[in-house]
Amino acid sequence: MTCQSVLYARGQPQRRELDKEGSNLMIFRGRITSSGFESGDSLVIGDWIESPLGPFTNIMWSKPDGSRVLLSPSPEHADFVSSLYYFDEVEVTEIIVNRKRKAVSIKTDYLQVSMSWGVSLPLPLPRPLWFISSVENLFGKTIFGSSTYGIARDGSREWYSIRGISRVFHAEAKSPDSNFGKIGKTSFSKPFGFSSPPKMPTSIIVNSHIDREKA
Repeated sequence: MTCQSVLYARGQPQRRELDKEGSNLMIFRGRITSSGFESGDSLVIGDWIESPLGPFTNIMWSKPDGSRVLLSPSPEHADFVSSLYYFDEVEVTEIIVNRKRKAVSIKTDYLQVSMSWGVSLPLPLPRPLWFISSVENLFGKTIFGSSTYGIARDGSREWYSIRGISRVFHAEAKSPDSNFGKIGKTSFSKPFGFSSPPKMPTSIIVNSHIDREKA
């Protein structure tokens, strides 16, 4: 499934990023919040307030045995996300989201999770995509162990333009069968894609740029 529409995030910084890169990119504007738990589970919440698919929230779940699960609000969203990233299971489920200024809580049939974060370190200056894929990518891998540019599962190119980063200081999660326990470092024995969130629990304001033209 290929999305044809493009929705640009509001504000001049977004447009300045694209001035020399072309206007055929798909733009997803939102927040990625992640945490590990003493159970060995790790969760990544993608909360997208603007995207070509409309606003949506999904959860990438790495289980202790390494299996990767996507919890998605619709088949359309599931098809798109699973074309870019690797999963062993994909579940379409109602996702109920409660957002606060520095927190998010989510209820699904499979999980209940809440995460809270502190003050954000802003990165407001726009950077061209070539900078994100070179200098910023090297910095991200060296300091945080996370790539800001790479090739997705289907051959698309993707850039993560980080706009702010916060440390998650509180996280709780449970499934119908178990409580995940205390907050901990993330662990991804089988990554979802070319990049994984930092080991330190974090909440990152990000614009994801996706070029569906194959690299």
